[in-house]
Amino acid sequence: MDLDRSPSQMAAEAASTVRALNHRTRAAGDDWQYPGDAYNVVGNLSELAMMLPQALEQISRLLADLNETGRLRSDKGTLDQDLGEALHGLGEAREAAQQLYSALNRAHSGLGPIGVEM
Repeated sequence: MDLDRSPSQMAAEAASTVRALNHRTRAAGDDWQYPGDAYNVVGNLSELAMMLPQALEQISRLLADLNETGRLRSDKGTLDQDLGEALHGLGEAREAAQQLYSALNRAHSGLGPIGVEM
């Protein structure tokens, strides 16, 4: 794990990796042709979704801490409204990530026994 990069850089790399995954899974290939391949990808995506709520909570905590110290401002002059929107959105995102994890976990379990007849 490379902790020398900023959280923003790490999130950008994660987004880039998912974008590459989307391109790579568009058509079958040597390493993308069996249910076991889907099982592995879904398992890894499930793990990613499982970790998202913690990251989102830590973003919320940073904003709350900065607000408590009076270090935040809004370019629009509506800090309370803007911060409320941001924190509300992050809370909804946490819930959605938890639902995503649950759905991916079910899909992963369902893929477990599926194979290909030769």
